[in-house]
Amino acid sequence: MHLADLQAFLSELSENNQRAWMAMNKPRYDILRKEFLELTSGVIDGLKHIDPAIANTNPAKAIFRINRDIRFSHDKSPYKTTFSASLVPDGRKKPSEGGGPAYYFQFNAQGVLLFAVGEYMPPSHRLKQIRDQLMADGDGFLEAISQPDFRSHFPQMTSEGKLVKVPRNYPADHKMGDWLKYKSFIAVSEVRYVGMSSSEVIDQLLTAFRCAQPIIQWLRISHQQASG
Repeated sequence: MHLADLQAFLSELSENNQRAWMAMNKPRYDILRKEFLELTSGVIDGLKHIDPAIANTNPAKAIFRINRDIRFSHDKSPYKTTFSASLVPDGRKKPSEGGGPAYYFQFNAQGVLLFAVGEYMPPSHRLKQIRDQLMADGDGFLEAISQPDFRSHFPQMTSEGKLVKVPRNYPADHKMGDWLKYKSFIAVSEVRYVGMSSSEVIDQLLTAFRCAQPIIQWLRISHQQASG
């Protein structure tokens, strides 16, 4: 993928987030989207050897649309200024619907590649499943996020939206009490992609995703138990 071209396109889109500009630059977008689809396919091809559950993931369905949903937003800019994808096992629900942990990555207009693992703001029924799993296997969770390889790529889990108190129906004095307050169970990291090649990006992502297997599998167990 021509990452310098991608960064230039996203930067210009940030300054000209209008339908007329996109119409004039649609050929550029089409080429970059095709290249991004190929890069996403490369990530899946490598990841399936690490996590076989990803083997049948459709790259075309993994990629997010560039069009924004502006129906309930004060910001009426019609387009996202990122190229992004979320990888989940084929046939599962979307992460926002509580389909278990995902691998996520995005390129932004500032030349930053963001990548993440886990579950971001899962719906209430899924959040309850995770919290119940924390009660049943808190030690397994702590062991997963304490692995040196994982911490080297993902120093900490994001605490966005964290509650002030332990939620009702859970003991406030439980050893996992602080984690029971979390509303997201996702770890995020960033690197600059400007100057990188597609193969270097794929290697970066696969290395990080390989190190995240303990927490991915821990989260997946709670989802499978609830589904089964």
